[in-house]
Amino acid sequence: MGIKGLKQVIADRAPAALRTVEMQHLVGRKVAVDASTSLYQFLIAVRSEGQNLTTSDGSTTSHLVGLLYRTSNMIESGLKPVYVFDGKPPVMKGYELNKRREKREKAEESLKNAQEEGDDEEMLKQMKRLTKVTPEINEQAKRLLKLMGIPYVTAPCEAEAECAALARAGKVWAAASQDMDTLLFGAPILLRNLTVPAARKLPIEEIHLDEVLKGLEFTQDQLIDMGIILGCDYCDSIRGVGPKSGYELIREHKGIDGAVKVEKVAKGVPENWPFDQVRELFRNADVSDCSEDFAWEKPDTEGLVQFLVNEMEFSEQRVRSVAAKLEKAAGKGQQVRIDSFFKVTAKRAPAKGASKGGAAGNKRKGAAAAGGAKRPKK
Repeated sequence: MGIKGLKQVIADRAPAALRTVEMQHLVGRKVAVDASTSLYQFLIAVRSEGQNLTTSDGSTTSHLVGLLYRTSNMIESGLKPVYVFDGKPPVMKGYELNKRREKREKAEESLKNAQEEGDDEEMLKQMKRLTKVTPEINEQAKRLLKLMGIPYVTAPCEAEAECAALARAGKVWAAASQDMDTLLFGAPILLRNLTVPAARKLPIEEIHLDEVLKGLEFTQDQLIDMGIILGCDYCDSIRGVGPKSGYELIREHKGIDGAVKVEKVAKGVPENWPFDQVRELFRNADVSDCSEDFAWEKPDTEGLVQFLVNEMEFSEQRVRSVAAKLEKAAGKGQQVRIDSFFKVTAKRAPAKGASKGGAAGNKRKGAAAAGGAKRPKK
């Protein structure tokens, strides 16, 4: 779900924290990718187009199509993704999961009515609401990544928290997720829209935590408190408090503890609101020791053919073509960013020179990859 309204507050109060980039400008970067949100995007994108890619026996394959082509596009562009899968959800998330279950039940009933009435638009709307990343989908995605030579990990708990921890530990440069609560977990850099299907034509957003805190004039704890006030996966928001008023409350009262003492705010606080427990969850999330080093290997071409062609009914020509591109990219080794040769100082900002040279060196090579591969036929 993420934090409703947080991005708008950042855009209004800390615009320097937000940048848009093309994929080829991330050459040489290692990025931890939230697998669940990526797979959901691949599944929902196909349904948004009124389609659903399946095998002859009805097994869904749209997540594999998206994962194969979007990931190979990253690799071709010089980006090094590490996919992070969710582990066991925290106890605090039980309330949100129950709400989602209730919504799915309502969507199932609405879908049934739409089918009886022959309302195609309403059917599509409800099918999107029923889209879910299942354990089977996760296991298929892991199998595909292994065959592609792409590293992945399963987090002890929340994938966003693990992505943030990997970035803080220096194992990757940034965390890639659609959920803004990745910033609350302390990700120094958040990339959004990295795995959004190319058809949506959304620019990749780069959000820098240090600039967020500077622009909002917040500490990390105050950012967490604002996120809790606005509502997150672990507790409801305060009724009557929106993004603008939530920001002002934290600015004025320095945190939730003081804000909830305001009479009009106290009236909107949910019953049994566990904000202190949620705050602790963000501060000390259950993550790994981040000691693992990642390796990007050559693809197992015949393994990919066996899985995608023989089992999932993909086009062999397309699969072998992607495998060849992955093999070629792996043979080039790790690309080094030009800005790694310079030291940034107050007097001389090498970013202009580095950006210009980097863009020139990769313009033609990355032009096709920048927007992501078009949604292919299998």
